[in-house]
Amino acid sequence: MPPRRPSRGDGGCPFATAPDDLAEPVPWRPELTAVTVILDAAPEGFDSASPVDPRALGALLADLAGIDGRHVIVADAAGEHRLWLRDPQPGQPLAAVIPLDKDFVTRIASLLRFHRRLLGRAAGPLPRGWPLTAYRLARLDLMLRALDLRDGGATYREIAVALGRDEAARLSASDWKMSAARSFVVRLVRDGIAMMNGNYRKLLRIR
Repeated sequence: MPPRRPSRGDGGCPFATAPDDLAEPVPWRPELTAVTVILDAAPEGFDSASPVDPRALGALLADLAGIDGRHVIVADAAGEHRLWLRDPQPGQPLAAVIPLDKDFVTRIASLLRFHRRLLGRAAGPLPRGWPLTAYRLARLDLMLRALDLRDGGATYREIAVALGRDEAARLSASDWKMSAARSFVVRLVRDGIAMMNGNYRKLLRIR
């Protein structure tokens, strides 16, 4: 298997490495994903700090090594654990790194879940808002379909019909202009364009 491509750190790519298949779990850039637990070599003097072997924690849904360390997703019935081992040296005593950013509380909650898993206890549920709800996934699907149709030259009315708003085809020009179906499609396309231009990063944030 060829090595995975490094992501564009400054180009907006949200992956730790560019994935070959988005159908499988992939590591996201930790600065964008507050549920990622960041682990690094423990400071000097903390020799009693524990090393972490992700393989001893359970099934690994992803395990990717790069120049910035190792990105791992550990399976858990209550919700996966996403880890970034900045120093992947085996047996290395580790410490958790918690950036003092606006996601501080979520990062702490994710670290506590992971610590409970290390202790052999039930980790507990994922932070509220992660992963995406079924509603948000369904709307994203509609948004992408609408954007594809619009890029292909379809009118808003044609997009509405393609997305199941059959009444759009029967409305007069004036009624169509004022219709809820048109407003719905316009919003989908507008939000799809914004997502394409960088707002997709917001999907990784806890709401």
